[in-house]
Amino acid sequence: MAQLEARLRRFEDAEAIRACVHRYMALCDRLDASTPLAELLDCFTADALWTGNGARYAASFGGYQGRDEIGAMFRRYMSEPAHFAMNAHFLCNEQIDVQGDAATASWLMLQPSTFATGASHLNAARLTLEMARCAEDGPWRIARFETENVFSRPVSHWHSEAALPVPNPPTELTTQ
Repeated sequence: MAQLEARLRRFEDAEAIRACVHRYMALCDRLDASTPLAELLDCFTADALWTGNGARYAASFGGYQGRDEIGAMFRRYMSEPAHFAMNAHFLCNEQIDVQGDAATASWLMLQPSTFATGASHLNAARLTLEMARCAEDGPWRIARFETENVFSRPVSHWHSEAALPVPNPPTELTTQ
C-alpha cells in the first residue's frame, strides 16, 4: 500500500507542477497592464532565479534573482504600450522528475509573438526548471527557470483573412 501511495503522490506532484507552469505560461500569453503580476509572481519561490542561457538568451534576457527582480523584469513587458500585441506559448516534450519536495522539469517551447511595433517573431526554446514544494503539502513553485534558444526568426505576419485551404469547402451551414 505504501508503494501505491508513493506512486500516487508522484503523479499528483507532477500534475501540480504542470499546473503551476501552465498557469505561468497562460499569464505570460496575455502579458499587459491587466496581467495580475502578484499571481504571476506567486508561481515562483521567494528567492527564485529566472535566467536566459546560451549566448543569444543570456545577452537578450540576462538573469533575475528573487520575486522583486523577476517582477521588475515582467513590468517592463507590461508597461503601456505592452511589449506584446499577440503572444502564445506552446509546450511539448515534457519531462518531470519528482524527488520528494524538489523536482526537475523540462519542456520545449514554441512561441509565436507579434510586438507592439507590428513586427512578428517565432522562437523555440528549451526550458529547464527546478521546482520546489513550499511547506509540507504546500503548492509547487518555480525555484529556477532557465530558457535557452533553440531557434529564432522574424516572420512577416501571423493572421490572415484568406480562406483556409480545405478541400471542397461547404457553401453554407448545414444542420441536422
